[in-house]
Amino acid sequence: MVTSYLVILSAIVFLPVLGAILVMCVPKEREETARYITLGAASGVLVLSLVAFLGPGLGGPFDYQNEAAAYMQYVFNVSWIPSFSIDYFMGVDGISFPLILLTALVSLLAAGASWSVTKYVKAYCVLFLLLETGMLGVFLALDFFLFYVFWEVMLLPMYFLIGVWGGARREYAAIKFFLYTLVGSVLMLIAILMLYFAGNLADPALQPHLARCHLNDQVRAKVAAALDRIEAGEAQVGDVQVHTFNILALQQIGQHTTQFSPRLQWWAFLLLLVGFIIKVPSVPLHTWLPDAHVEAPTPISMILAGVLLKMGGYGIIRICYPICPHGGYDLAYFVCLLGVVSMVYGAFAALAQKDFKRLVAYSSVSHMGYVVLGLGVWSATAGTAFNPDYWNMGVKGAMFQMIAHGISSSGMFFLVGVVYDRVHHRELNQFGGLFGKMPVYTALSIGIFFAGLGLPGLCGFIGEVLVVLSVWNYSYVLAVISASVMILTAGYILWAVQRVYLGAEYNGPHAEALTPSTLRENSIAGVLFVLAILFGVFPQTFLLRYMDKTIDRQVGELARWTQQVKEVEAMGNTPVESRSGGPGIVGAGDTDARSAHEVVSQATEAKSL
Repeated sequence: MVTSYLVILSAIVFLPVLGAILVMCVPKEREETARYITLGAASGVLVLSLVAFLGPGLGGPFDYQNEAAAYMQYVFNVSWIPSFSIDYFMGVDGISFPLILLTALVSLLAAGASWSVTKYVKAYCVLFLLLETGMLGVFLALDFFLFYVFWEVMLLPMYFLIGVWGGARREYAAIKFFLYTLVGSVLMLIAILMLYFAGNLADPALQPHLARCHLNDQVRAKVAAALDRIEAGEAQVGDVQVHTFNILALQQIGQHTTQFSPRLQWWAFLLLLVGFIIKVPSVPLHTWLPDAHVEAPTPISMILAGVLLKMGGYGIIRICYPICPHGGYDLAYFVCLLGVVSMVYGAFAALAQKDFKRLVAYSSVSHMGYVVLGLGVWSATAGTAFNPDYWNMGVKGAMFQMIAHGISSSGMFFLVGVVYDRVHHRELNQFGGLFGKMPVYTALSIGIFFAGLGLPGLCGFIGEVLVVLSVWNYSYVLAVISASVMILTAGYILWAVQRVYLGAEYNGPHAEALTPSTLRENSIAGVLFVLAILFGVFPQTFLLRYMDKTIDRQVGELARWTQQVKEVEAMGNTPVESRSGGPGIVGAGDTDARSAHEVVSQATEAKSL
């Protein structure tokens, strides 16, 4: 099965690369052929993902009911650069699964929206497909080095897609995007190296926790050899180093050993957090986003809002908190404050905009603030008897908000692009009366904008409510402020709808170009609107059930870590590894620590796992 998983996931990630190669073989003048190859490659990724993860064949349907649903599925791990323990390591769980499908869907719809691109079509299609591969790779990679490679693969295609096919200030927007993202990448790389050189798989106390980390045979052999030397007395624990980029193993090191000191975790968490919130983006590192959105062509704005922003939230939930829990615990209120400030600032900035697309861009800053807030609500503390329920609710709300925002924001940017392609301006004060000229377009627009507003029955409502409810048990002040942002959101969405669609008449240029939307345009918007309804009415059936067990496990583990390690430190005791391999306590008068022989004996038994 491992071989079949390797083929399935590799096909999902690299099918766009194959499409890009085919596009490069197409003569320059055959632009329609290049477009259809791009559309076919994007369609193939979505179909393959649906068949692989939801169909009975290939890897079998994604398990969301049994114990396995809480852990990685479809996993394979093949050694790539063995001298540095770098692996070609991928897998899917309840966190990455919905994001992979979102990426495949938004990429397909953006490919359909790319018929509006008429300049250098062949080059555009190649870069578009390479960008899709980078996005899919980020959500599937479980090796930190591989994750970083895919993260960087996205940078250059997006830079050129904005810088060549963008608007009047495209060079400025592209360079700003590049510099911000590059700074975040450098900080992330520093944190990766810190964790890599501090981590050591050859720790006897760690072995019971590595059973589900899917180490490959070469790494297992290195660890076994190191443990044999320790057991034979030829070396002490720590003398033999087996470093790793395995994200799952780094999570266990961060939570179950003292290899990552609290100080190291604090700094690594901060560096990673900055790198990820640049992508989210959160205030004050958000300023690249409005410029990039405004200048990017419509399909690229769809991908930027629908997928790229979600990578920041994914990095926080997958990497920051599980690997660096000390930093996450200490900076919890700071993370929540970043989320709330972004929500408020983004909403007020959207209210002040006169450019239709810039308004939608600032709405993304506000909506993604809910994601940061939900992830940061570390309410499983002594004050709540270490009850993880509210934090669990916040994380699920954040994940739901990422998917919902991916649907509504990509739809809003597409709908802005539809009217821009006709009249070539985005001035809100010059619009009006589009309902009479473009009735189907207006109906779809109002539905998708109301999904962004958070209207009950549509996708935007569920995530926002879950996040606000989770915050109430953490901070009344933050909860009240975050709930109040919904009023501001309704204000700028309704005002935009009134000015653009329901005004008396259109006052801008090219009024004769305001013709009814085409079948292609209605199909793209219609798919997003239907999904907004389905996610809003049936959130459990279509989304929450797939992520429940994974998030339950991760939040539960961090809540237990808080009780057994962080709160113990607050009482002046020192957490150590207990007999069961989990965090224990050595306080005054407690001499029940394990001998080296006992630890090595347990580790030797655990090697068979």
